[in-house]
Amino acid sequence: MPDMEAFGKILLLLGGVFLVMGLFLTLGGRFLSLGRLPGDIYIKRGNFTLYFPIVTGLLLSIILTLLVNIIGRR
Repeated sequence: MPDMEAFGKILLLLGGVFLVMGLFLTLGGRFLSLGRLPGDIYIKRGNFTLYFPIVTGLLLSIILTLLVNIIGRR
């Protein structure tokens, strides 16, 4: 039978991660220009809109990789 205490800790950790991500996405647009960086592709023609955030995705990937490496070294 799996250890329920360890499972509970994992769920709390995941909940905290989702909370921080939600706050970052909600408040990040006000203070940072995420989603509007140079290199993001935005095409609007008539009824068609294409948005492809290449640079924003790369930047977030680098930041998250650094955070995971810093936290994981404990």
